Amino acid sequence: MSVTTRTAPTRTARAVVLASATLTIMAAAIIAPSLPAMGEVYGEGVLVRLALTITSLAIAVSAPLAGLVADRTGRKPLLTASLALYAVAGTAGYFVTSLPVLLATRTLLGLAVGGVMTAVSALITDWFDGPERGRFLGFQQAAASLGGVVFLPLAGVLAGIDWRLPFWLYSVAALIAMAAATGLKTEQRPQHEQAEARTFPRKAIGIYLMALTATLVFYMAPTQLPFLLRDLDASPTTIGFVIAGSTLTSVVGALVFPKLRTTKITAISVALLGAGWLVIGYADGVALVALGLLIGGFGVGLVVPNLNTTLANLADPAQRGRVLSGLVAGIFLGQFLSPLVIAPLVQTTGIAAAFGWTGVVTTIAGAVLALGHKEKNR
Repeated sequence: MSVTTRTAPTRTARAVVLASATLTIMAAAIIAPSLPAMGEVYGEGVLVRLALTITSLAIAVSAPLAGLVADRTGRKPLLTASLALYAVAGTAGYFVTSLPVLLATRTLLGLAVGGVMTAVSALITDWFDGPERGRFLGFQQAAASLGGVVFLPLAGVLAGIDWRLPFWLYSVAALIAMAAATGLKTEQRPQHEQAEARTFPRKAIGIYLMALTATLVFYMAPTQLPFLLRDLDASPTTIGFVIAGSTLTSVVGALVFPKLRTTKITAISVALLGAGWLVIGYADGVALVALGLLIGGFGVGLVVPNLNTTLANLADPAQRGRVLSGLVAGIFLGQFLSPLVIAPLVQTTGIAAAFGWTGVVTTIAGAVLALGHKEKNR
């Protein structure tokens, strides 16, 4: 039986956790406005897109290990070390001159993000219970999306000057690492009897798969839209602002989530994502593309804190880091797989049509989820 001592976090601790969250979801996408220019330097193709998504693969692979570290050594050491690595590996991209070396630094960045996300989620679920936990997990997702709202437009502006300049935005993590080292307490680890520890919750696997699939679809935005928008004569600055629009409505969705009382949040979220992608598929200008992103982003803003809350309620405190790390792995494996899975569809139909067909399938999936939930409750 697990025994934990719960103490209220200080304002500084809360600020550190939310500031850390702003660095997570946008970590890979921050170079999205630079992709067309990178393509001119290194050649357009899957490898250039991998400069963005290899970070996600590293996060997916490292997150389970980060979960073990979080459970065994504590949240603070993991968070502080990961933030420091984030700053070093992220800014290194400014200095490298070859694609293989760039991919290596992006891999290290992914290892850092996996640690940051796992530590942040574990701290929040340690600190809070019940509705307060759901509320703060909503804040976490809002902060993560807000990072995109702030950093992606800035990255677009910097990319318009020099495609390498956005890499300097990663240096913000160094300041947050210092704040974490001084502002977080070294928490006591939960004591439990191994014989009575709960087994790994099987329901978590389905949640991981849902996160993977939704993210795979959503991550078409940073990996495919820069090229679609370029064909619509959009500048790097415009690309940054348009893609940031999806993260803006993700903030709104995450803040609305704690106030929703419906049990169909996942179905609604998936349907909204599909509807947004349908709009993009039929868009004939930048304005409609932006509208589609706003709709899809709102849906994603709802689904992530909902899945996070469900997992937190399933997990025993002694294994919470490991259970939550699986969600991190699912989200970022979806990011990595997105350009690889979507590439055949893009090559066959074109980018706009790929959004349209994906929107159709995703909208239908949302309707099926809603009907399945209705049947289950009869």
